[in-house]
Amino acid sequence: MRCPFQTDRGPIPQGEQKTVLLTGASRGIGHATGKLFSQAGWRVISCARQAFDGGLCPWKSGADDHIQVDLSNHRMLPGAIAEIKKRLAGAPLHALINNAGISPKTSSGTRLTSLSTSVDTWMSVFHLNLVAPILLAQGLFRELKTASGSVVNVTSIAGSRVHPFAGSAYATSKAALACLTREMAHDYAPHGIRVNAIAPGEIKTDILSPDTEARLVPNIPLRRVGTPEEVARVVFFLCSDAASYVTGTEVPINGGQHL
Repeated sequence: MRCPFQTDRGPIPQGEQKTVLLTGASRGIGHATGKLFSQAGWRVISCARQAFDGGLCPWKSGADDHIQVDLSNHRMLPGAIAEIKKRLAGAPLHALINNAGISPKTSSGTRLTSLSTSVDTWMSVFHLNLVAPILLAQGLFRELKTASGSVVNVTSIAGSRVHPFAGSAYATSKAALACLTREMAHDYAPHGIRVNAIAPGEIKTDILSPDTEARLVPNIPLRRVGTPEEVARVVFFLCSDAASYVTGTEVPINGGQHL
């Protein structure tokens, strides 16, 4: 029997517990998001290439609710969706957070340009950053509709400008994901499902290049990089009832870097 989680409004009765599916949950923004949702009483079903690590991911029943899958291989998606449905066992899905993404670099750590990116890299980046969100939302449509749920796609500041570290494949996949968010918001709205995106700027995660802070912080109005926890709080808002009339938007989280 699952124990109720403690929240600001007291324990959540068993029948009221909400469920979120979170991709790329093992580190950075995804890890912070999983912790926040778990602390708020949500059941967290996670997807990642890595196996579940109970020491790093302390949310309740995490090992039982983790699906190890490489989402960059679209052929694995049908099996992953079937496994997610099995874990849900007919229960509604209140939120889908498409956070998993890759930003490959050269062997020396510099950005891959449109001249230097191989076909295989283009394909793997787009399969993970764009195709996986499409297929997951399609495959779990019924569960999202039952919950009048919410989808949050994680885009990037690199999707709207040439970035000194993010490569061409990553940037264009995130621009496409921002466009997809608008299309999905239009298509899913008649079914009671909201679809939004967040566009993080420079966030202190493993994907951040070593010299990012030295080069970019002087151009950020808040004069610092963000934290995964700050991003997670915006994601949580978009999935909450407080954002019940918000759909089709992309929220920049970049300390004013877009100004």
